[in-house]
Amino acid sequence: MKKALIIGGTGTIGTAVAKKLEKHYEVLIASRHSKEYPVDISSVDSVQSLFEKTGKIDAVIVTAGAAHFGPLKEMTVEDNLVSVTNKLLGQVNIVLLGTDFVKDKGSFTLVTGIMMDDPIYQGASAALANGGVRAFAKSAALELPRGIRINTVSPNVLKESWDKYQDFFVGFNPVSAEKVANAFVKSVRGLQTGESYEVY
Repeated sequence: MKKALIIGGTGTIGTAVAKKLEKHYEVLIASRHSKEYPVDISSVDSVQSLFEKTGKIDAVIVTAGAAHFGPLKEMTVEDNLVSVTNKLLGQVNIVLLGTDFVKDKGSFTLVTGIMMDDPIYQGASAALANGGVRAFAKSAALELPRGIRINTVSPNVLKESWDKYQDFFVGFNPVSAEKVANAFVKSVRGLQTGESYEVY
């Protein structure tokens, strides 16, 4: 059976993706608090150790990535680095370090978010990270070896998180984690590369 690694697999989206993929893949769940596959995506050493532990895999899915939210006028350089080192460079490094571990015609699926296209108050740093991930993946699709594909998924705010985030996403129409998970499945099991799947 093929193997799929979900980084951030214990979160709301990651759990939904795992449920949909488990019929077709052996699903490996990695997260900051995982005992079997612990990973801190902001650490190059941690990401490298993760791939050395998983060995060869068919699909890498990322549903994790911390980003800073706060008013622009109060944002410090250090605040912004949270988004850059974690959600942006964390995912870029997963591709750079993971390519040798992904089998021929395998895939990467990274996560972005709606605020890069539909800005929200206090979301400038997160939008920066999301846009950077999408641009990287679109370009990397031209150069990944051995038929390896790469796509991104850009979800709207989740219904499951609406009570917590509705004040930030005024007038938005939340989507279910299941609907977002379908976009990840499409990326993993489909044929396209360099795409941004928007779940709005």
